[in-house]
Amino acid sequence: MKFVLRGHEPRWLAPAAVLVAVLVTVALTAVPIRLAGAAPFSAFERYLVTPLTSVHGVQEVLLTATPLLFTGIAVAIAFRAGYWNIGAEGQFLLGAVGTTWVGTTFTDLPAYAALPLGFLAGAAGGLLWAVVPAWLKRHAGIDEVVTTLLLNPVALLVVQGLLNGPWRNSSSGFTDSDRLGTGYDLPALVPDSRVHWGFAVAVVVIVVAGVVLARTAVGVRIKAAGQAPGAAGFSGVDVGRLQWRCALVSGAVAGLGGASQVMGVQHQLTSGISDGYGYTGVIVATLGGLGALGVVLVALLLGDISVGAQNVSLVLQVPAQLGAMFSALLLLAVLSAMSWRRYRLQWRRGGSR
Repeated sequence: MKFVLRGHEPRWLAPAAVLVAVLVTVALTAVPIRLAGAAPFSAFERYLVTPLTSVHGVQEVLLTATPLLFTGIAVAIAFRAGYWNIGAEGQFLLGAVGTTWVGTTFTDLPAYAALPLGFLAGAAGGLLWAVVPAWLKRHAGIDEVVTTLLLNPVALLVVQGLLNGPWRNSSSGFTDSDRLGTGYDLPALVPDSRVHWGFAVAVVVIVVAGVVLARTAVGVRIKAAGQAPGAAGFSGVDVGRLQWRCALVSGAVAGLGGASQVMGVQHQLTSGISDGYGYTGVIVATLGGLGALGVVLVALLLGDISVGAQNVSLVLQVPAQLGAMFSALLLLAVLSAMSWRRYRLQWRRGGSR
């Protein structure tokens, strides 16, 4: 028995694979939900439908999806070029650090100067954190999966070191930074809601990235470098330099996510500034097919599930972690379905094909 590439993919296979993946996820998740004492169909309705039935729920979905939009498109940009950036979590955290530094240093700036400066500092923080693994990849051939992944806990240690040292809150003494200057507060995108302008910035970044990746010659070269680096190099594309640039852009975009989270939600640096948004960004990019539209849809779906999980926990009294399990199983099922589309199982009998 072995897996072989499909020579031809039937048209019905793609929708069938997604449908099977969703059904398998529902079936597997139903068991622990039932064991937790809730009705599975009622839980699924609250996971997916209930958050979208009210204006407040939709706003919470958009708010929850905002950091995932940044990290998802950041990972997608790198992956498209064949650079496997697993370090969006660390770049997100260093983006938050950069924004916090300017926000607690230049506290009296007006909003028209503070907000661009905050985003610029966040992008710079993420970019700088992406430099080392990208440099090691280009000049020493060291696998970026290992280096970017290992830098994530280092970034968290940097945050914790700052909050337990020089950036400890000067008023309360707690392990969170001082509040940023008021000019750094991202205004609400919708009046009387928690959705801030960071969501709009994320959409703009995704639109720009989508146009560049899908409609320009640079996007074609990036795709070629990712899918067939040998052929791309033969046709004159400097694959190493292209991956280097995509790695830095990816880090900067993830850093923008950290800036958005600090200025739009927390207004100060805390050790819990990221709820694993960088790691989830890998899921968002992968499930979204490394495309801009796919990233938006998956980020909104995961935001919907996350908000729904809180509702399920409150109303049906089941653990909130079941929402994370639902998302993880959906990822595994869809990835398995994608593999099924690409490969088929071949049986061999008696040593012959």
